[in-house]
Amino acid sequence: MMSVVFSETVTLNQGVIALAIFIVVVLIGIIFDRIMIFRIKKLTLKTPWAGDDIIVGALESFATWLGLIVGLYAASRILPLLPSIKVIIQRAIWVLIIIWATMYVGRVVAGFLRYYGEKSSGMIPKTSILSNVARIIIFCLGFLVILQSLGVSVTPLLTALGVGGLAVALALQSSLSNIFAGIQLLASKYIHTGDYVRLSSGDEGYITDISWRSTSIRALPNRIIVIPNSVLADSIVNNYTLPEKEVALLIDMSVSYDSDLRHVERVTIEVATEIMKNITGGIPAFNPLIRFNKFGDSGIGFTVVIRSEEFANQFLLKHEFIKAVHSRYRRENIEIPYPVRVVKIQPSNDKKKA
Repeated sequence: MMSVVFSETVTLNQGVIALAIFIVVVLIGIIFDRIMIFRIKKLTLKTPWAGDDIIVGALESFATWLGLIVGLYAASRILPLLPSIKVIIQRAIWVLIIIWATMYVGRVVAGFLRYYGEKSSGMIPKTSILSNVARIIIFCLGFLVILQSLGVSVTPLLTALGVGGLAVALALQSSLSNIFAGIQLLASKYIHTGDYVRLSSGDEGYITDISWRSTSIRALPNRIIVIPNSVLADSIVNNYTLPEKEVALLIDMSVSYDSDLRHVERVTIEVATEIMKNITGGIPAFNPLIRFNKFGDSGIGFTVVIRSEEFANQFLLKHEFIKAVHSRYRRENIEIPYPVRVVKIQPSNDKKKA
């Protein structure tokens, strides 16, 4: 066995030194992970730029793996290995280094995409599909670099992949359509995470994520709706967040025909203005509107227009407005009419003759 791996007999000193170096280097990596990275993270939190947090955060547990690689290399330099075994170990170490670097770069790129997606307010969508696609591209490049370092020609492989890609595309037609539909949704910039949307199917809620296959929507009853990207791309979507988050609320009401409409208008606007200023979700700077629009069966109909900071706040605003306006109308003796129909009964011809 010795002759297969080692060029000469391994002495006790060589074995102990190689093992000791390997253990020490690995321990240094573990200590660096547990102590130094933690302290560096605390320092980066104090800086105004969030990029250093991403760079240092991506190093988590990587120093241990790097210690294993360096320790293995150092031990192989001390032991009297055969030249062929040394070449194999050096190639294996080089492959591990490439894998380590690829994983680190993938973490950093995904972290920056998430960071700028949150910061850019829609310029770079904050979704998992971009992070996943970026990681896949980086891992593919790392795989090609590994093959190149092992002496494998990449050109025939790319040619084979190009020919076989057609068969794969046919087999994964549904998955690929969802991927490209997701990219199309992001490129259109009409849908972002955090938007409140209503689909033609009747489903509605906040978009929480657009992944490589599907889009997740959190409905107001606190449930998740998962919709394939291709289905979403073909749907009619009402986005209540664009062009801005503020939403106009139209509240239909009516008052008695005996009411003074100018008085009704003044009182209603006062109530709506108070609601806008005091209730969470209202827009204090917005001036409420009232528009009379019809002569109804039992009263004069009108619409009150107020505004909400976002779609979900409208329910509390309507709730508080209806309570407040009902109470104020009672104090002002403004009548909210019940539905009334007048039925006229014509006497029959026989009764007229009698």
